[in-house]
Amino acid sequence: MNTALVFEILFGITARLWPALIALLGIAVVSVTLRDRLGAYGRLWTHGSGTVGLVLVLIWVLIAVFASQIAAFDPLQQYLVMQNRPPGAIEPETGEMFLLGADRLARDVFSRIVYGSQFVLSIAPTASALALVTGLLLGLPAGYHGGKIDTALSFLANLILAFPVILIFYLLVSPGVSASNLPRALGGIILFFPLVFIVILLFTRFSTRPLVALGYVGLSIVIGLWLFVGFVFDVDPTGLISISPGVLNIFVAVVLVACPGLFRVVRGLTLDVCSRDYVAAAQTRGESSWYIMLWEILPNVRGPLIVDFCLRIGFTTILLGTLGFFGLGLEPESPDWGTSIKDGSALLRLFVWPALFPALALMSLVLGLNLLADAIREISLED
Repeated sequence: MNTALVFEILFGITARLWPALIALLGIAVVSVTLRDRLGAYGRLWTHGSGTVGLVLVLIWVLIAVFASQIAAFDPLQQYLVMQNRPPGAIEPETGEMFLLGADRLARDVFSRIVYGSQFVLSIAPTASALALVTGLLLGLPAGYHGGKIDTALSFLANLILAFPVILIFYLLVSPGVSASNLPRALGGIILFFPLVFIVILLFTRFSTRPLVALGYVGLSIVIGLWLFVGFVFDVDPTGLISISPGVLNIFVAVVLVACPGLFRVVRGLTLDVCSRDYVAAAQTRGESSWYIMLWEILPNVRGPLIVDFCLRIGFTTILLGTLGFFGLGLEPESPDWGTSIKDGSALLRLFVWPALFPALALMSLVLGLNLLADAIREISLED
């Protein structure tokens, strides 16, 4: 590949990414201008590795948002004349360049990477957030109360951790289990935890204003039931929420695997701070246990939790890539990065680009999340 073609490809990629790049530039200008008012987020823009990590994460988020404008081709469409063509090849009918080449099924690698970011960034953060909420709801009382509650919940967490991760995924996405109602039942249980967490959070926050608390709780329950019906049963009347059975199985498996680790992190942090003076002062005032856990302990351990959350998203991203590589739960034509790497690896000795570029995309996102987590940790230690 000559130098002129390399520059043409780089220029073409930059030209296709213009919506994301313009949005990133706007975010950066506003953030740097107002960094003194934006707290820890503003300080990330003055932190070397934090800025790099933030830019890497933001660019992938914006690529996912503007995927339909950035991708030049349908990620599932096959252009038979372009099979295994190298980067820079021209599609004869449209005259458009296959910027990163074509895979063995004659699909545009660049477009599949762009649309694959939507899959990763819709599953990984959401699954990590649900796992975090579940870990909070179980880890806070385990660390605060101890005793039998701690023993029972710790045993359950250790029991799940004792199973190999891949084995859990094989069990949950196997045809027999997938055809049953077990994944939907587990999905219902997983979505039940955030609803309970929000209800308790609102009741403890507005305990002196019961009418306000009831209003917020009622609204939360309505939204929660809407999300529950849409995600678990796929019967959202508005049509805004829809999830395929295969994706639901993966989502449930990812949350189930992440929950025990987050439970242990929250439990350990709670054990560390529950003997502090501000906790004793809240107990002296007669505050309820849940108020102390949610409004005294939780704000004081948010730094390590945010760091762990960023790292958890990176771990989940790698996990999703692994599942796609092994073909677990996803359709064979799925544009996710793991499936693209698997398809490209079939002819790796002959054509490296179909597997290389999705792997680089996955690596860059995980690298950005890790750099962002390190920067958040350093900034939290300065406070």
